[in-house]
Amino acid sequence: MPIDVLLGLQWGDEGKGKVVDVFTPHYDIVARFQGGPNAGHTIVFNGERKVLHLIPSGIFHPGTQCIIGNGVVLDPVTLRKEIEGLIDAGIDVKERLLISQRAHLILPSHKLLDAASEQSKGDKKIGSTLRGIGPTYMDKTGRNGLRVGDLLMEDFSERYKTLRKKHCHMLDALYEGFEYEIEEQEQQFLDAVEFMRTLKLINAEALINDALAEGKKVLAEGAQGTLLDIEFGSYPFVTSSNTTTSGACSGLGVPPTQVGRVYGIAKAYCTRVGSGPFPTELHDDMGEKIRKEGSEFGATTGRPRRTGWLDLPLLRFAVRINGVTDLIITKADVLSILDEIQVCTAYETAEGEVHEVPFDLEHARPLYEGQPGWKQDICKIRSQEEMPQALKDYLHMMEEYLGVPVTYLSVGPDREQILELNREKV
Repeated sequence: MPIDVLLGLQWGDEGKGKVVDVFTPHYDIVARFQGGPNAGHTIVFNGERKVLHLIPSGIFHPGTQCIIGNGVVLDPVTLRKEIEGLIDAGIDVKERLLISQRAHLILPSHKLLDAASEQSKGDKKIGSTLRGIGPTYMDKTGRNGLRVGDLLMEDFSERYKTLRKKHCHMLDALYEGFEYEIEEQEQQFLDAVEFMRTLKLINAEALINDALAEGKKVLAEGAQGTLLDIEFGSYPFVTSSNTTTSGACSGLGVPPTQVGRVYGIAKAYCTRVGSGPFPTELHDDMGEKIRKEGSEFGATTGRPRRTGWLDLPLLRFAVRINGVTDLIITKADVLSILDEIQVCTAYETAEGEVHEVPFDLEHARPLYEGQPGWKQDICKIRSQEEMPQALKDYLHMMEEYLGVPVTYLSVGPDREQILELNREKV
């Protein structure tokens, strides 16, 4: 049985958490393959809003195993709070949550290094969430990091103190004037470490591959989005991990030959949190109108998201490098307020008009084509036949440009507000 992959095709915040939650009843295992507590996956059901940062979004379905894979960087303090919050809500977590021993740990000093680095950049900040993600991945690639499996070693305390000492030396030597206190954060960390030792810390890659060999269905859940990928995103305004399909293989320990369906999620428009190029960004009343209608504020940071029109060249770029087989469009309901919708279909650059994503995305000027809006509340529709023709035309336009079928459409935040489409009729 192949492993299916579900990931974002834009700058994150596409609605992955909700879709994973909807898909989970069809899978035995949901496994998160990269990122850390900088991600915020929001699920709404029964009128309640839940936000997950580390735990896979399938946790709300009894009977489904959830795995935090080796590609994730894990903050014990955040994980403990998340688990305790779910337990208080009556969710069985500790029996169903499995954590790879190869996942790297975020230390309090990683967060301090993150804050010091961002502060030192002044007006050239990259928009870090300050969760210690970048410094932890740097230690991982620099072969200095601590992993979940190290918690079970007798000399963990010594390993921790050695790495903390190194970090404090870096803070003092590289960031003159940066003031910090680590003691309170450190005690919370050490308490959370003790809590983590009570969890199921496993050889995740063996479990996943055995499950696939047994014919079990596994869904790999990504965080952030393709345009934040360390290799193919809008560098340097990116995250520190591989957010693409290839990241699912390295982040869970499964071979590329085992990948089945690749579900790519995109909003019907674009948003971005933090700094970096955004060709279709709207700086006017229209951008604010979309932000307000879509409640576009970061699930992790609470920061207002930048908003803009759909960018088809960027979306096609993401579809290609991920090998997307199924496109899932979210937040179509937000555009219901508009008479006309603009869509970027090409860029004007110094070399002329181009339809591929240029290296210098910062100076690419979007070229638009107008699409009629549907001006109709679609939040309550539950079938393809109820969709207004203008919405069908909008989706068909995407399919023609991208060469990939739209197989699901989200028309609201609740888990019930998603339609499975017969693409032949769209």
